[in-house]
Amino acid sequence: MQNILEFPEVLRLIEDRSAAFRAAIASAPDLDVQVPTCPDWTLRELAQHLGDGRRRQAAIVAAGPGAEPPARTDPKGAPTAPRDREALDAWLAESTELMLDAMREAGPDRGCWTWWGRSQAPETSGAVARHQIQEIAVHTYDAQLTLGAAQPLPTDVAVEGVDEFLTTVSATTVPWPFKPATIDLHTTEGRSWRLTLNADGVRCDDLAADAEPGDMAMRGAASELVLYFYERVPLDGLETTGDTEPMEQLADWDPNA
Repeated sequence: MQNILEFPEVLRLIEDRSAAFRAAIASAPDLDVQVPTCPDWTLRELAQHLGDGRRRQAAIVAAGPGAEPPARTDPKGAPTAPRDREALDAWLAESTELMLDAMREAGPDRGCWTWWGRSQAPETSGAVARHQIQEIAVHTYDAQLTLGAAQPLPTDVAVEGVDEFLTTVSATTVPWPFKPATIDLHTTEGRSWRLTLNADGVRCDDLAADAEPGDMAMRGAASELVLYFYERVPLDGLETTGDTEPMEQLADWDPNA
C-alpha cells in the first residue's frame, strides 16, 4: 500500500490541525470543564496532554532508532502547561514547532522508536508524522465538541486517517483468535480497504474494484469512520451490511495482552 500524502503535506496538516486545536482552546470560556469524549480530562488537561505529547514526539524522532523511547532529560518529568491564556497558546505553538522541526530534520525515512512494530506501518519519522495528524485531529474534535461546536475532520485528514489507522493500529502479525473474516471499509469520498483477519494476523489492503464482497462492510464519510475507530461515535451511526461481530471483536481485542 502507498501513503496517500507526501511528507510535506503531512507536516502541513499537522500545522493545520494544531492551529485548529489552539483556536478551540483560545475560544473556550472555561478551561476547567470536562471533555465529554475524554471524561478523565478537563480542557486544560487536554491541552497539557497535547503540548507535552508533541514535545515528547520531538525527542523520540530526534533520538533516531532504538529499542526503547529515549528517557526524559528533565528530572522534573513532563513540563507543565502555563495557566495564562496567551502563554498557553504560545506554549502549544512551540510544542508543535519543536516536533515539526525534528521531523523536518529527520526526513520521512529515518528510523525511530514506535509502539507499532508488529503492524504494517514502518518504524520511521514519516509514519510517526502520519499518526500525529490523527492524534491532533481527534483531540481537536474533542475540544470542539466540549465547546458545542464539533466539526467533521477535514476530508484530506480523514481519508489519510482511515488508511493510517488500519495499517498502524488494526494491522498486526499476532494471530487472530476468532473466526476468520474479511471486513470491507468504504468511504463516501471513494476509497476502499479490506481487512483480512485470520491465523496470520490482521492485514490491510486496498480493496480491488472487482473483489467479491467480504463478510462485513462498513460505509460512511471518512471522518465518521475515523471517529468510530477512536471511539468518538458509535458503530450504529455508520451504514453496515453483513455480520458486525468481527468488527466488534476487533474493536475489543488487544493483540498485546
